[in-house]
Parts: sequence; structure tokens; C-alpha cells
Amino acid sequence: MEFEEWEPVYEAICAAFEFERRDDERARDRLAELATPFDFDRLSAVRGARVAIAGAGPSLETEDALERARTADVVIAASTAVDTLEAAGVPVDCMVTDLDKNPETVVSLTQRGTPVAVHAHGDNRAALERVVPRCAAASVCPTTQAAPTGPVVNVGGFTDGDRAAFLADYLGARDLVFVGWDVDDPTVSPTKAKKLAWAERLLSWLERRRGDRFPILDGRRERLERELTAVTRVDGRCNNH
Repeated sequence: MEFEEWEPVYEAICAAFEFERRDDERARDRLAELATPFDFDRLSAVRGARVAIAGAGPSLETEDALERARTADVVIAASTAVDTLEAAGVPVDCMVTDLDKNPETVVSLTQRGTPVAVHAHGDNRAALERVVPRCAAASVCPTTQAAPTGPVVNVGGFTDGDRAAFLADYLGARDLVFVGWDVDDPTVSPTKAKKLAWAERLLSWLERRRGDRFPILDGRRERLERELTAVTRVDGRCNNH
């Protein structure tokens, strides 16, 4: 995805959450100083593969979800989903995180050679400073939601979960299998619920771009497309991947 295609969505997200674009850019620039270019050939197994996109919802601990992740060709996990999967003996091929929860997992994964997509945004510069220098540099894939620069890429996506799906798409995944996605979880905070609502909208956009059908969006597509079109200049029905 070119940044010009992503930018209208990014601007709408900034407006919805009152994010300052310049703050994102400052974090991105610092990550660019801390990181090195990532060799995407290290994730070449994603191309043409059936990829499990693991969210960190409570349902990830069910045997059905674990088995679906276990039988996928590749597993890309968001945040603490990594810990749940590895505790159940399901290996993870890539982690996606903005460093807000389990930094020791991030460091450990990179040091053993597992790629981690580390995301920079306006309020995590301190976490970037603390964690990234401790990581094995070659295993850090630096990402941003602002314009890409230097080694920092923008593959699309907002939350760790939907960004994992956009990353898999960027890498050429054939099929996306969603596990541990609890977008209607009543226990989350209002802010988290708002972020999950955006994750759904972005998945509906990704689905259309891929010419795909994600079962987790069944019964929601028309509403999500209307919402995405209403809050951005992007038509949710576009398919110009």
C-alpha cells in the first residue's frame, strides 16, 4: 500500500482520537535512528501461505482458536497473543507491537531470531528508547502510521491486530485466518472499544482490497463500509490492491 492511499484513513484516525501527526512523526524519526532496515526476505514464508492473525482477546485461549493457529502455515501475533500462544506450545513467526504491554517478550523474541514489527506512534517514544536498543537489530521491523522514512515502513493498519493483518497482506499471504479477535468484548475500556471499532473498519477495507471474505466480518460489512466512507475519503468498497 502506498502512503497516499493510506493517508486519508490516517488523517481520519488522527481526528477521531485527537492525535497530533507531528507527535507520530517525532516517534517515527526516533525509531529510524534506533533501527536498521529490515530484510523482508526473513518473512518470505508468508507469501502464498495460510496465515493466522492472532489477536489478544480472551477467545485465543480456547482449544478451537489454538488449533486453528497451530495448523496455519505462519502465525503473526499481536502483542500479548504471543505469550498465550507460546504458553500453549504454538510457535509464533512474527510479533506486531507498539510496546505497550510485554517488552521482555519483544526483546526475547528478537534475540532468538523471531522478527518483531515494532511500531512508533506519538505516545510511545519512551518505550522505544527503553526497548529497541536491547533488541537484536536484525529482527526488528520498524513501522509507523505516518509517512515512511529511512528504515521505517508503513504497511497500513492502526491497532496491533489489524496491523498484523495488513503486514501479512503486504507480504503476500494467500489466506488470513483470524483467531483471538473479540471485537465485542464488554470488559474493555471505552478507548479500547473505540480502537477495536476502527480495527473492524480497517479489516473491512483490507478485505475489499484483497477481494476476500473474512468470517469475523460476517453480518457487519455494510455497516462497516458505511462507517469507513463516512469518516474518511476512502470508499470501503474499493479494490485497487
